[in-house]
Amino acid sequence: MRIMIVTDAWKPQVNGVVRSLTETMRELDGFGHQVNMITPLEFRTLPCPTYPDIRLSLFPYRQVAQRIAGFAPDAVHIATEGPLGLAARRYCLRHGLSFTTAYHTRFPEYIHARCRLPLKVSYAWMRRFHNASRAVMVPTRSIARDLENRGFNNIQLWSRGVDTAMFTPGERQRLDESDPPRFVYIGRVAVEKNIEAFLQLDLPGSKWVVGDGPLLPKLKQQYPEVYFAGVFPQNELARFYRAADVFVFPSLTDTFGLVLLEAMACGTPVAAFPVAGPLDVVGGTGAGALDWDLKAACLKALDIDRDHVRKVAETYSWQTASRQFESHLRPNPPMAAAIAGQLD
Repeated sequence: MRIMIVTDAWKPQVNGVVRSLTETMRELDGFGHQVNMITPLEFRTLPCPTYPDIRLSLFPYRQVAQRIAGFAPDAVHIATEGPLGLAARRYCLRHGLSFTTAYHTRFPEYIHARCRLPLKVSYAWMRRFHNASRAVMVPTRSIARDLENRGFNNIQLWSRGVDTAMFTPGERQRLDESDPPRFVYIGRVAVEKNIEAFLQLDLPGSKWVVGDGPLLPKLKQQYPEVYFAGVFPQNELARFYRAADVFVFPSLTDTFGLVLLEAMACGTPVAAFPVAGPLDVVGGTGAGALDWDLKAACLKALDIDRDHVRKVAETYSWQTASRQFESHLRPNPPMAAAIAGQLD
């Protein structure tokens, strides 16, 4: 198939959406599909308020319309709810093209954490956006149930994978001179990640934070005893995962948490709250400890066998996840070429 993927989240951003799309695109290419991307790199952009790493494309409709019509896709997938996603949705609805969407991020909760906008307002908007699609792809069954309860239609599961060749057990470097154990968080340093729930814990050993974000300057001052390592490329993260005795995931709002799988692939057990994401990835597997008392979860995770954790991670693959994605695409009849040039 000729597959058009439209996303407002793209490189140089480093996050789960970009990682998922990059790996899925690579797998789809291996399956023999032709994949074309529409990303913010093609447009004039401005930084998203309170989240400057995200770039919002300015007045993209005409260019998006030209790109879709020129490519004449068999299937259109809209990955995000930003300006590019809105433009692609508008074009598809005007021209009778079916499309799929994905629910990667709990934006209502993210917005609420920043400006206290009532969840029912933002969820009403999100529901309207996604319910026009033929399939809304979600990463876990917990998220599927939540969205169905909120009135979303046509929910389909699209899981995630992990590169088990990049993220592997191996030599565990000593990150600092303190005595073990070492508790490590890797991810964005932002309010929606609930990172202070981890930093406030009275734990033995040392705490490490790997990543960047708007809260970093404040947290460095507030928690001088914590090691803040900064940002590292993906291929260097494995040494931090391996060095950790426990990977701590304090988020209450992530829809999946790719970092969970990356840590587990390195043999590192997870400590997290029993919420969507950790419940789906870790719950019932024995690869981590989930508890509303995060300190208790951290201490329980210290006793988990690292070989078992790795075996659980090996059950996830990007190839399997991408086959799921492929199965949900809704091919359009060969009409896109006929409407090329008929741009509003």
